[in-house]
Amino acid sequence: MNDENEGIPDLARFGIAIGHATDTVGATGLTVIRGISGPLRASAHVMGRSTGSRELALLDPLASNDRIDAVLLTGGSAYGLDAAAGVMRWMEEQGRGFSIAGGVVPIVPAAVLFDLAPLGNFASRPTAQMAYDACETAVSSGIAEGSVGAGTGCTVGKMAGVAGAMKGGLGIAVAESNGAAAAAIVAVNAFGDVRDANGAILAGARGADGAFVDGARLAAAGALDAIFAAGRNTTLAVVVFDAPLSKIELQQVARSAAAAMHRRITPAGSSVDGDVLFALSPREGKAGSVLRAEALATAALEAAIERAVRLAVGRDGVPGLAG
Repeated sequence: MNDENEGIPDLARFGIAIGHATDTVGATGLTVIRGISGPLRASAHVMGRSTGSRELALLDPLASNDRIDAVLLTGGSAYGLDAAAGVMRWMEEQGRGFSIAGGVVPIVPAAVLFDLAPLGNFASRPTAQMAYDACETAVSSGIAEGSVGAGTGCTVGKMAGVAGAMKGGLGIAVAESNGAAAAAIVAVNAFGDVRDANGAILAGARGADGAFVDGARLAAAGALDAIFAAGRNTTLAVVVFDAPLSKIELQQVARSAAAAMHRRITPAGSSVDGDVLFALSPREGKAGSVLRAEALATAALEAAIERAVRLAVGRDGVPGLAG
């Protein structure tokens, strides 16, 4: 497992490249996870009940589609879905997509998070050109984390209101054991608090004195009923296994990796979160083990969630990690 002081291992073994586009002034951005040179297999699990998405139906194991060309994680709430056109344009220019008479149709599932406030400008949204550029500059090593890409405008711990929130961000981690590996990419814009492996709050809701208030405890006590929060919180995650899995197995992996969300974000998948987990794998090669994929993906996602807040940079009065 990579720790917070190490760079991310080369992700080429997973067949993926990652590209960011960042609007620092508008406090928004997007992240593209695409195949290095060809399509991937994918499924997804929707945890939250305030989700904004595109093409998720194609990831259902019952759907006939068995390939995707990229996954887009984007800010801008529902407006951000327009950015997927830039991914499609880049893929079409490369001749990548589902082949039909006369050309190709790229398959680009996408999910959005709400970052229209409090850090940035409501009118600033990720654009199709930003997504095109992210595809063009995507790499498998040396990938930036923290307040970048889809993590640019993320905040966490909004249970005590925006004034008590802290900076979220984007994190990446890899878990490996006995020759198998999983990677996780996550943009953390959660309603809840983010915790370390021992359960201590790393970043989250703070009271007037600056101390953590433990949002899960407040929720259980009924102290959050009047707080405005609906639709403004989302954690978007992508886990990738390094060996082929079926769509059914990938959905199992996505569902299993939700355990990482519940361990590290309290609460996660709430009625006011739009959490979505994508699970990807190569399409060619020796089939992998779903049980290994579940375990490794969960471990990688736990570490990535922690990295997302540890590496985020505070701005506009919303501090980074306390201490």
